[in-house]
Amino acid sequence: MSKPAILALEDGSVFHGTAIGADGATSGEVVFNTAMTGYQEILTDPSYTRQIVTLTYPHIGNTGTNSEDVESASIAAAGLVIRDLPLLASNFRSEQTLSDYLKSQNVLGIADIDTRRLTRILRDKGAQNGAILAGADAEGDDAVERALEAARAFPGLKGMDLAKEVSCKAVYEWSEGEWALGEGYADATQGERPYHVVAYDYGVKFNILRMLASRGCRLTVVPAQTSAADVLAMKPDGVFLANGPGDPEPCDYAIKAIKGVLETDTPVFGICLGHQLLALASGAKTIKMSHGHHGANHPVQDLDTGTVMITSQNHGFAADEDSLPANLRATHRSLFDGTLQGVERTDRPAFSFQGHPEASPGPRDVAPLFDRFIAMMQARR
Repeated sequence: MSKPAILALEDGSVFHGTAIGADGATSGEVVFNTAMTGYQEILTDPSYTRQIVTLTYPHIGNTGTNSEDVESASIAAAGLVIRDLPLLASNFRSEQTLSDYLKSQNVLGIADIDTRRLTRILRDKGAQNGAILAGADAEGDDAVERALEAARAFPGLKGMDLAKEVSCKAVYEWSEGEWALGEGYADATQGERPYHVVAYDYGVKFNILRMLASRGCRLTVVPAQTSAADVLAMKPDGVFLANGPGDPEPCDYAIKAIKGVLETDTPVFGICLGHQLLALASGAKTIKMSHGHHGANHPVQDLDTGTVMITSQNHGFAADEDSLPANLRATHRSLFDGTLQGVERTDRPAFSFQGHPEASPGPRDVAPLFDRFIAMMQARR
């Protein structure tokens, strides 16, 4: 038997649909993602913490879920919004339906709503604070009023430091390589690992670590609040700044640590939140975007070569190109809205990229950035 669900936005918009996950209530920033594949990777991306994800592709869940296609230990998104949940999930790797997967992790979802209307609202008005009520919580004459109240009570992501909340609690080693059909994830310890990389975990995706491991990196992952002194004491060949959720500006501990690392000649590579934090540590500023970039089809231009890459994106904040100091230059720019997508220090071996170059999900156009990081470590030696 289907159960009712309600999605409410802070602007007063209300959508009635069907509950496809756990019962209860959840709130967060409602965003839309235009990717046609990879719904499980999207749900488990820690960068979606405190966000309710709307998938614009209409049929979601048709290949089920499995234990391999995850980017963190659990679902990170605060909720899921889709147009249609297929009755059947069919794939030789499927282990669980999307609905059962959501229920098993106590995550709310809503289907059977007009996601085109919702996307237009988010596109025109910007990302909205919202709430989902599902099951018994969505019943009763006051359900809509309660949903609107929950949506408007969410404080918003501006000023919210989430990196230290989602980060690991202790240092650990990572040795899993990239996935291959019929073989699963490679054991990166079997090959040569000439480079020791210390990775700051601000909400890191597993596949970013896998791509570094597959390129000969011995990875030590450290909590977000680890000091520069502790990291440098590990004698790394390079320092990696991971992706993550929330506003970069309140992450003063991370900005201070990155400044400390940048005082040395240690190569630094940042992705997503790590890109924004590198910019802040170098003296630039960041801004909250209207509706952010979420999808796997975003064109980005390499300003040095003129090459256009199709990229995977997931961010609601951006480094402000107008605020770049003299020692930080722009390297990539979005062709959707002109926002800054990449920077590099002119006085240090440090660079960063806004998108997600590990293609989980998405295109592989930007994967050579990992090779650039390897080359920087090799050059330093």
